[in-house]
Amino acid sequence: MVDTTRRSVLGAAAGLAGVPLIGAASAAEGQPAPLLGHVENGKVVLPSLRAPSEGSETLPNPDPLPRRLGIAVVGIGHLTLEQIMPGFAEARHVKPVALVSGNRDKARTIAAQYGVPDKNLYDYAGFDAIRDNPEIEAVYIVLPNAMHAEFTERAARAGKHVLCEKPMATSVAEAERMVTACRQAGRKLMIAYRLQYNVAHRSLVDLARRKVFGELRLIEAVNTQHDAAPGQWRQIKALAGGGSLPDIGLYCLSAFRYITGEEPVEVTGRITQPRNDPRFREIEDVSQFTLQFPSGVFATGTAGYSMHESRRLRAVATEGWFGLDPAFSYNNLAMEIGHRAGPATAQERRVFAPRNQFAVEMDHFAQCIRADREPHTAGEEGLQDQRIMAAIYEAALGGGVVKMPASDRLDATRGPLPEEQGG
Repeated sequence: MVDTTRRSVLGAAAGLAGVPLIGAASAAEGQPAPLLGHVENGKVVLPSLRAPSEGSETLPNPDPLPRRLGIAVVGIGHLTLEQIMPGFAEARHVKPVALVSGNRDKARTIAAQYGVPDKNLYDYAGFDAIRDNPEIEAVYIVLPNAMHAEFTERAARAGKHVLCEKPMATSVAEAERMVTACRQAGRKLMIAYRLQYNVAHRSLVDLARRKVFGELRLIEAVNTQHDAAPGQWRQIKALAGGGSLPDIGLYCLSAFRYITGEEPVEVTGRITQPRNDPRFREIEDVSQFTLQFPSGVFATGTAGYSMHESRRLRAVATEGWFGLDPAFSYNNLAMEIGHRAGPATAQERRVFAPRNQFAVEMDHFAQCIRADREPHTAGEEGLQDQRIMAAIYEAALGGGVVKMPASDRLDATRGPLPEEQGG
């Protein structure tokens, strides 16, 4: 029988009361007192639990809630619910303050889960009323691709900064409108290229740019998945603008550009659209394309909607190869490296500490707004991808090579590198 008398409870309390004396007792016996950490410049600093050889820990130390950038999330679909809203919990500089949805019940349910007040719920028709809500400093547009331009323009007119999901738009003309609208309104426009803020991809870029394994010659990427039955908006051309190319092929295209820092001068493309599969009545299934860069680097990308998931990226240089597999997933990215090591061939595998990719991306957006600097993936970055995808479709339909204008500098469409990286 367990003794739960008042005497036993008081005895336990007395024992707990003595806990703070352990440090003093240890010191009296010649033992060092426990290291408990301290506050420095408003941040908690704790002693490392790891030896120096094992790397250091980074405490989140997020901004106090009142100082975080207030974001209205526009669109409540799979990406919002599975990645973006959970990403706010790991973010340091942003918070969700409003939701915009065509379904009031869905909006109220999600608002209750994340502490968004009912007064900050908007439908698409009433979206312009965000102008009068000072809690909303920016919007994150997570709508079907064909709606990106309209809501970017409306947000800019309402005086809000814009973070927009990729692909930026469904045409070059729409992307140009978005850039113009935000520039004229004096608002930031950032395209949500999450992997350009990811430490694994930044490491890949570093290996290529420093020529650790010699001169880069070839880059290959595959990004495939097996989509569900018909009915998704991504299978409707009027909403998506295309099939696998703008959705998941864009990851391959984008990677080729930021690894090299160059813009392609020649583009080829092919697409397949199975006749008997209702998923592909309006859009392509497989998209395959090649890019030729001024330095001589040749890149080939393949994306598809009817295959088992495969997401890999590899760069081949004169003295070795390096890549990621998986490369384009939301987590568990892993780097693989192969090179000569004397008479042998060495292979390495590097796994990176996880951090929510959307948290890192949103935090960069907030820092750019607070510091009034250009985002790393501003609207011009998305616009350039739209131009190249248009050239790929042109090549696929015409069966030839499409020439692209050369750029006179590296990273011509990108802003400064992010201060924080992760994911």
